Formats: sequence, C-alpha cells, structure tokens
Amino acid sequence: MRRIGFDRDKYLAMQSEHIEARRRSFGGKLYLEFGGKLFDDMHASRVLPGFTPDNKIVMLERMKDEVEVVVVVSARDLAGNKVRADLGISYDADVLRLIDAFRSYGLYVGSVVISHMTEDNRQARTFKRKLEKLGLKVFRHFPIKGYPHDVSHIVSEHGYGRNEYVETERDLIVVTAPGPGSGKMATCLSQLYHDHQRGIRSGYAKFETFPIWNLPLDHPVNVAYEAATADLDDVNMIDPFHLAAYGQQVVNYNRDVEIFPVLTLLFEQLLGASPYKSPTDMGVNMAGYCISDDEACREASKQEVIRRYFKALVHERKEALEPTASDRIALLMGQLGISTDDRPVVGPARELEKRTKGPAAALELPDGRIVTGKTSALLGSSSAVLLNALKALAGIPHGLKLLAPETIQPIQTLKTQHLGSRNPRLHTDEVLIALSVSANANPAARAVLDELQHLRGCDVHTTVILGSVDEGIFRSLGINVTSEPVYQNRNLYRKH
Repeated sequence: MRRIGFDRDKYLAMQSEHIEARRRSFGGKLYLEFGGKLFDDMHASRVLPGFTPDNKIVMLERMKDEVEVVVVVSARDLAGNKVRADLGISYDADVLRLIDAFRSYGLYVGSVVISHMTEDNRQARTFKRKLEKLGLKVFRHFPIKGYPHDVSHIVSEHGYGRNEYVETERDLIVVTAPGPGSGKMATCLSQLYHDHQRGIRSGYAKFETFPIWNLPLDHPVNVAYEAATADLDDVNMIDPFHLAAYGQQVVNYNRDVEIFPVLTLLFEQLLGASPYKSPTDMGVNMAGYCISDDEACREASKQEVIRRYFKALVHERKEALEPTASDRIALLMGQLGISTDDRPVVGPARELEKRTKGPAAALELPDGRIVTGKTSALLGSSSAVLLNALKALAGIPHGLKLLAPETIQPIQTLKTQHLGSRNPRLHTDEVLIALSVSANANPAARAVLDELQHLRGCDVHTTVILGSVDEGIFRSLGINVTSEPVYQNRNLYRKH
C-alpha cells in the first residue's frame, strides 16, 4: 500500500497564514513570485506523497478575495514556439489554459505581461492582439541592457522605467508563468520600481516549493529536485548569506544565491534598504514543516530520481544529445546508494523481454503486485500491460479475454488498409475505446473500466521508447511511466 508522507490540511492552513503575514509586514501590496507549477505539480505529489497536484491553487482559493493573478510569458519563448514538455502544448496555449484554470477556481486574473518584448517579434505582437481581443489587459516589458548587474541603469527611467506599469486592483499579486525563464522576478521588481515612483508601498516574496529550505542538503527530497532540473544546471547548496546572518544552515539553489547580492542592491535602490538578509529570507514555503512521514518521502524521492534518470536517457536518445543530464543524475543516484534495479517494475519488464524476445512492459499495482504485458500480434506491450492490470484490479482471471479477436480485427483493418498505419497492433487508446464499446454487452469490460481510477499514481516501465499516443494515455491516467532508451525499430523518421 502507498504510504502518505505529507499532511495536506496542515500545509493549506500554514501556508496561507504565512503568506498573509508576509503581506502585512510590507503594509501594502505584495508581489508573490510563484515558481514551479500551480495546478498540476506532479513532481511535488510524487516526492511528497499526500501533496495533491492542486495543493497550491487550493491554498490560493482560500484567499481569493485578496488575490490577483498576473501571468508572465516571454516573447522569446513565443518566438521559439516553446512547448511544455509535461503537457505537450506551446507556451501561448498554456497561458490561455492557465487563465481558464485560475478562473475555474474563482481567482481574478488581472493581466498578462509579455516580457523581453522587441518590435521585430511578430509572434509576440500577434499573441498580444489575440489576448486583447479576448478581453485581457496586456503589458509589455522590454529587455534591459546590463541586466541584472548594472543596477544603476536597471533602476532608472531607461531600465524598469521603460516597462509598462501593470495596473493592479488587489494587494496580493501572484505572478506566475508557463515555465522557467519567463521573467517573473523581473516583473515583480519592475512593479516595485513603478509603485515607488507613485508613492505606493509594496514588497516582494518568492514561493518556490523546491529545494525545501529546512531539509538537509542531502535529503532525497532535495536531491530529487536536483535530478528534475539536471538540464538547467541548478545545484542545491547551503545558503551562505543565511549562515552568515543567522548561523543556521538552510538549503537554497545556486541561481538565487548568485543573484542575491544584485537583488540586495536593487532593493536598496527601490526601497531604501533590503528587507531580506538572505535569499532564503525571501521565500515563504512551509512544505518542510508538513512532512508527516519522513521515511515515506525519502523512498518516494529515491524513486523519482530513478524516473528522472530514465527520462533523461530517453530525451538524449531522441534528440541525439550528449549524456550530460543523465550523467549528472547518475551521480545523484550514487550519492543516494540506488540504481535502476531499485525501481520495482524495471526487472520484470526486462526479464519478460528476454523470454519473449519482444518489447515488454511491467506495472506495479497499488498493493505492490507486479503485472506484465508482452507484445503479440494483436496488442503492443503497453496495451497488454494496461489490460492485465485492469483485470488484476477487477479480480478477473488472467486467461479471460476481454477483447475477442473478432472485436480487434476490424480496428486493425481500419488502421492498416484505410488510415495508412504499418502497425496493426492496438495502442492503449484504441484498447480503451474497444472496451468502452463492449461495456454495455460485456459486464467484464464494464468492470475493468471502473478500475481505471485506481491506476493513478502507479508505475510502469517499458523496454522500448513509447510512441506519443501510449505515452499520452499513461500520462492522462496519472501513471508514472519510464522506458529504456531503445527504439522498437530502426526507422530514421519517427512521429513524436
């Protein structure tokens, strides 16, 4: 059985109280930079079992009458058609998704900031017009020469002064973005500059869940964060400013530590004095106080590091990259004393492939049982393991066929003769559709579909790189999937 390691209710209460206290300490507006994901923080839910993916947004919902949301997107990311890897959607689409999601919780979205704006960026200008036609207020922030080190230029009419001032209506302004590097901090500091020019009292704080500042540097939860950001060169470290100011060892990460001296100068220019003695002081994260079972979180985090290792290997294989990220994660695995063999589904999948000489998959059920799936003439290994897992959950004998060959064959004919597919085997989406069609007449099919909800949080490992369809279905079902960095065939062209 899965162990809960995080107290969600304590977190919701403690976090909202702490943010409100920080806002009161400035006696005016608080610009709260939100790092990470607000709605679907799957990483946090994996390493802190009990932390639900929507924890942070539910916490903000408790304060919705005071909260105003500003979404920041970089013009550079718009021009580069940057895509969120976890969702497979572009940043411009994600801005709209975020706004819809905020509104569904009753949160007020005041405006969108397009940062790093230049006149020659056609994609950014087009997106600005689109947002305005949708009734949204859009503000432009521009590149600043010498940012972030030329403080005197930044804090001037030629730096932050050039940015369009974001008119806000409430006192707690949550500044968020589709991904890293969007310009959230710069937006907050630009607002402090303009507020100061207008005689408005305001302050800045940062909400980053990871690394968790009051856990040890080598705690697996913090190591898992390093693994998750191995491609960004983020490194956890002891905050030297906090140690010097308070004599206390706390954890931060290199980018915040490196930029802090510059931030201190910026605060002094903007506010007359810096309100913070360390980058850790800027944070408001209370997650470390809400761990209820440390061992459960340690084990979950070790599993996440292994997942990240496989993910890096697959990404490097797909993009023909040097093994930079995977090598970094391998070092972290050595630090934790773990290997790929410690992921329970890896060994059974590899063993089945060895026996059948074809792609194979293994899935761990919530009660710890392992089911496997092999490749056959009718089903791929992902489809087979999904069916076998559902049968196991529903208590249906393994030998009972849920989909008769006469049900599958018309689908195969449609794929190969009319839709141009070379692969006659059913993908996971096709299996689920076939089960749904059969459900009214087949009680067993109906029973297994009722078990889909219990697959959320389960782990799968496949011995070949998955196609986009199967990977997407596993993601939609909430299944944590890893794969060996091996393609099923030698084709040069692949649909991702």
